[in-house]
Amino acid sequence: MGFMDFLSNLGSGSQLRRLRKVADQVNLIEEDFQGMSDAELREQTDTFKERLEDGEDLDRLMPEAFATVREAAVRVLNKRHFDVQIMGGAALHWGNIAEMKTGEGKTLVGTLPSYLNALSGDGVHIVTTNDYLAKYQSEQMGRIHHFLGLEVGVILASMSPAERRIAYQADITYGTNNEFGFDYLRDNMALNSEDLVQRGHHFAIVDEVDSILIDEARTPLIISGPAQDTHEWYPVFARMVRSMKRDQHYEVDEKKRTVAISGAGIEVVEDRLGIDNLYESANTPLISYLNNAIKAKELFKRDKDYVVLGDEILIVDEHTGRTLAGRRYNEGLHQALEAKEGVKIKDEYQTLATVTLQNYFRMYDKLAGMTGTAKTEESEFQKIYGLGVIPIPTNMPMIRIDQRDRIYRTEEAKYKAIIEDVVLRHEDGQPVLIGTASVAKSELLSGMLKKEGIPHEVLNAKQHEREAAVVAQAGRKGAVTVSTNMAGRGTDIMLGGNPEFLADLQLRKQGLDPVETPEEYEAQWPDTLKALEEQVEAEHDEVVEAGGLYVIGSERHESRRIDNQLRGRSGRQGDPGESRFYLSLSDDLMRLFRPEVLERALIMLKVPDDVPIDSKSVSNAIESAQKQVESQNFEMRKNVLKYDDVMNRQRHVIYRDRRRVLDGADLSEQLRDRAAEVVAAVVRQHTVGIPEDWDLEMLFNELKTLYPVGLDQEEIEEEIPTQEKLVEMFSDDVCRAYDEREETLGSETMRELERQVLLSVVDRNWREHLYEMDYLREGIGLRAMAQRDPLVEYQREGGDMFIAMREASFEQIIGMLFNLQVNQPEPVSVGVVTDAEGKPEDVLAKAAAVSEGEAKPRRAEPLVKGLGGKREENLTYSAPDESGEATTSRDDGAKKPARKTTTSSSGGGNRAARRKKARRKR
Repeated sequence: MGFMDFLSNLGSGSQLRRLRKVADQVNLIEEDFQGMSDAELREQTDTFKERLEDGEDLDRLMPEAFATVREAAVRVLNKRHFDVQIMGGAALHWGNIAEMKTGEGKTLVGTLPSYLNALSGDGVHIVTTNDYLAKYQSEQMGRIHHFLGLEVGVILASMSPAERRIAYQADITYGTNNEFGFDYLRDNMALNSEDLVQRGHHFAIVDEVDSILIDEARTPLIISGPAQDTHEWYPVFARMVRSMKRDQHYEVDEKKRTVAISGAGIEVVEDRLGIDNLYESANTPLISYLNNAIKAKELFKRDKDYVVLGDEILIVDEHTGRTLAGRRYNEGLHQALEAKEGVKIKDEYQTLATVTLQNYFRMYDKLAGMTGTAKTEESEFQKIYGLGVIPIPTNMPMIRIDQRDRIYRTEEAKYKAIIEDVVLRHEDGQPVLIGTASVAKSELLSGMLKKEGIPHEVLNAKQHEREAAVVAQAGRKGAVTVSTNMAGRGTDIMLGGNPEFLADLQLRKQGLDPVETPEEYEAQWPDTLKALEEQVEAEHDEVVEAGGLYVIGSERHESRRIDNQLRGRSGRQGDPGESRFYLSLSDDLMRLFRPEVLERALIMLKVPDDVPIDSKSVSNAIESAQKQVESQNFEMRKNVLKYDDVMNRQRHVIYRDRRRVLDGADLSEQLRDRAAEVVAAVVRQHTVGIPEDWDLEMLFNELKTLYPVGLDQEEIEEEIPTQEKLVEMFSDDVCRAYDEREETLGSETMRELERQVLLSVVDRNWREHLYEMDYLREGIGLRAMAQRDPLVEYQREGGDMFIAMREASFEQIIGMLFNLQVNQPEPVSVGVVTDAEGKPEDVLAKAAAVSEGEAKPRRAEPLVKGLGGKREENLTYSAPDESGEATTSRDDGAKKPARKTTTSSSGGGNRAARRKKARRKR
């Protein structure tokens, strides 16, 4: 054990003692709450709120609040929080990660800190990995909170803005990380305060925190809209790279997930396209298509990284095996995959708003998380999020047996050994769970099991709708389940079956629902659950006798946490269990770290394919490889965060300004000052040097495009005041014009015009800035060749671009405020008029009425056509797992690369023709 590990364990010990005290305090007062009636228990919520208002803090309330929730859980769910669950709840309340093994009841733990922190009225967000878990947990755990008088909401992908707004107004809101993040972005694209759905970021509890804050940390949440693009190049390059050879025409770095075209490859492309120089400015957009085509061919495997369903490419989450419906890779990569598979190529999209999960979750005043596997990433949680990791003891001793890995020379021998093992276990009635790394591997194993006549269930990215039902029954006698990575599955595997899941399923079949028919559902729940528990108990004993759940890993994941999550499915709550990993030298992890030497040694020793290697040194080498990949991924995530922090600071400035506008702040004084600053800058630009060299006519002409100038040009030319005097004169003049504009339109109309113009210009320029920053980020690495730090250069240039964008925005805003033609509103509604020149783009949709039965608020029509109110069509919400591959620059849509021959200035036709001629001569 290293010194840092020793210090970490020492700290964990003192933290556990502190948590133990909380559990002891709750136990001391438990009988007091057991003696209360339902009404008295429910009244505790109001009492706690009053004590908070009187100045008492949450820490003082914690033991009583936890005791209240524990007793409510007993009465509603027939579940009593174990002491270790009380400890876990306290760890979460204090802003830590509670590492609790699978089966220890993390979902129930979340009810404790969520109730306590919801008492302040600021709202609590409970973050899950998918919609199913968000809905299921909000319904089941929500029964406890409803019993205690709190409102519970859930955010689902299919919900309307009005439904989301209601859910966020609840005391506790469940949802996925992506939905919370997208709602944040949509709120910051809204054109009216009525469109806002979230109400702040007070406290978040993240379930499967390592999956969300580590595995997906490089994943930017992106809202994008259609961009101009040409589809013709994607199939051209898809056909071209099929005949190109790896290591001859291009190189691939699988660890970094990048590609690089070689000189020979460049020649092939230039010959095929008939162009002279691929790297001429007119042809550089083609490089994007080429790189994406190579990536699609070499780095993205069908049925592993994506699946083809009908006429659509669906991304597969590498950590969970789920398809990510509605998500698309950006920068043209998704189109390259569509061209590769021969399906319809859909439009490329332009980024409208983006944020990384790292920076989204760092906005919360308090953050906490739960997982079964976090200790290996403790350093990253602390450095990035300021989160400590506290391992919570198990309620019952862990007695699972983790067998040593079996390593085979070939993949065929490995799978044959797995099937033989499954057959033996199945004959004994022992349930088996086989974890695979991809959809293709799960289907391969399924086919082999069918040949052996072994009944089984397959759970992969193509069948995720059934996942909860399949996993809930994976512990039944003789059950065999083949599944892609188990991370984030969220449903407990209980030996003999899961009675809670079965009870809920049975009641739903009877038309009862905890949300729609809560009273009838609660009335039927105790008897239904009791009957199913009796039914499951007998089978549970038989499965225990057979050895418990046997988990087989068909290969090692690059992350030890994913392997531990798979193993952790077995041995819950003191049950017996067993796990083993089967490996081959051709597995992805092994292949990345040159297994050729070991393979040659095995061949020389004449070791048969079906004889496993049982070597501690090989197992240690595998663990070392995993640590190496984990370290590399951590560095990549840190690097992404360093760059995104630059964007994050800029994002906060833009979103803060937008929110002030939406909140109805009077910005007239600020805009008058900005108008004076804009005019002063123009004056100084045209009055450099001695007065005789000033071009006052050009100055007046430019200022007249901004606002109606009231000064007399001839008088100024006669007097020729100093530069500062001239600045003062024009600054006063533009303020005079601003006041006249307001007097003409009326104060109310002027404020609305200011609001609409500000939002339109800021949004349009922010989008363009996002594109420019992407472009800068793509090429900034080359600065290292000039001995410059790319990050420092990105910070400097990105800052300069942001300042320039802001200055340009204010100039456009001032010009539009003076030049847009506005029809005077009629007494009842606001008229719509035509824009002058340069229509700003629209951004987001109108929201529905706030709640059912409430009259829909009448919203003012845009004062100027194109400004506000209209929904942006065809938005795409993307959060792909990029796996570290480099993004490619893209065409801005204004230009399309022309498919034509570029003539060389040296004569003799294009380069391809010259090479062909030279070969004939040889």
